[in-house]
Formats: sequence, C-alpha cells, structure tokens
Amino acid sequence: MATKKDLTVEEKLNQLYAIQLMDSEIDKISNLKGALPMEVSDLEDDIAGLETRVGKLSEQIDDLNTMINSHTGNIKDSENLIARYQKQLDDVKNNREYEALTKEIEMQNLEIQLSNKKIREIEGQLEAKKEVIEEAQARLDSKKADLEVKKVELEKIIAKTEKEEAKLMKQSEKLKKNVDERLLKSYHRIRGRYKNKLGVVTIERESCGGCFNKIPPQIRIEISARKNIIACEHCGRVLVDNELAAAHEN
Repeated sequence: MATKKDLTVEEKLNQLYAIQLMDSEIDKISNLKGALPMEVSDLEDDIAGLETRVGKLSEQIDDLNTMINSHTGNIKDSENLIARYQKQLDDVKNNREYEALTKEIEMQNLEIQLSNKKIREIEGQLEAKKEVIEEAQARLDSKKADLEVKKVELEKIIAKTEKEEAKLMKQSEKLKKNVDERLLKSYHRIRGRYKNKLGVVTIERESCGGCFNKIPPQIRIEISARKNIIACEHCGRVLVDNELAAAHEN
C-alpha cells in the first residue's frame, strides 16, 4: 500500500473526495438530529438550576414556618403567664404586689402583640415565597416534560442512525490516516468555513460546485489532469473532476 509520502496527486484527490463523501453522510445524520442534543443539554441545565432554586425556596419556607411556630409558642407562653398572674392578683396583699403583677401582665400582652405582628409579617413573606415557588415548580414541571419529549425524539434518531454513523466515522478515520496532515488540516479548515461543510467539490456546469463561480477552461483541464491539487480561487474548496467523482458513486 502506498504511504502518505509516495501517494500520487490523483490518489490524494481520490482519498480526499472519499473522506468528503463519508463526512457528508455523517453530516446528514447530525442534521437529522438537528439541535436536539443542544436542546436536551440546555433543558438539563435549566432543570438543574430550577431544582436548586426550588430547593432553596423550600428551605426558606421551612425557616419561615419555624419562625411562626416559635412566635406562636411565645404567645402561648405569654398567655399562660398572664393566666397565672391574673390568678395571683386574687391573693395580693398590697399595692406593690398588685402593681408588679399588673406590669407583668402588660409586658406579656405587649409580647403577644409583638409576636402577632411578627407572625403577620412572616406570613406575608411566606405567601410571597409560595407564589415564587409555585411559579418555579410550574416552570420546572414544564421543562421536565419538554426534556422527556426531546429525549425520546433523540433516542429514536440515535437508535436509527447509531450503527450507520459509527460505521461511517470508522471508515472516515481510516481514510484520514493515509492523507497528508497538512492537506487534511486544510480540508477541515475549509469545511469549517461553510454551512454545507463541503471542503472538496466537483465542477458543475463549468463552475465550482461550492460557490458556483465560473472556472476558466484552462483550470478545468488542469483539474481533469489530476497532476496538482487545485482549489477554487473564490472559496478555497478543493476541486475534483466529474470522472473522479463518478468513480466513487459506482
């Protein structure tokens, strides 16, 4: 087998065009998947973010409920103290004891008022948090539903094309091993410039099959001779003649 160094120009063009055909088939499979892999990845990121948000909001709601329970407990304690102080009022022996107990009752009533005020404030915060978490949970459920649909679509496509894609990629890599590295880098660079991912094209109606600019007769003759690797002066794609291309289709 000819090595990279002793391949003729014609052999290089044949290998490069064969690689282009393989890569084009792989591109078709990627296009079939479309934006689904990216959409799945984005949805997974969104879901992770929303789950974190919902988790933090749930913790905040738990903290607020704990605070309400604490203030409710304080109210109960104050009510018990008031009841005890009021019972003690029946047994007071002097004005000083009476005033002291009355003052304690007033203090506990103030504590109850303060705790009730705090509870109302916390309940307001609680309602706001519940609205936010409900909205976040609704978005989370919607994203999860979307993700399941996208995953099913992607899994169907993968199941249908996985073997063919792996086969094509293996063949493409095998061919690339025998191509000069500089030529291969140039091919990949050109492919990366264009949406159709074509780095090697045929001549169509005396024009470049990539950018459709006219190719002068003398250049077309040189391309058919396969003595040099010739690129389109307009788009940079490598040009091959139709006979060479036809040999790959048979």
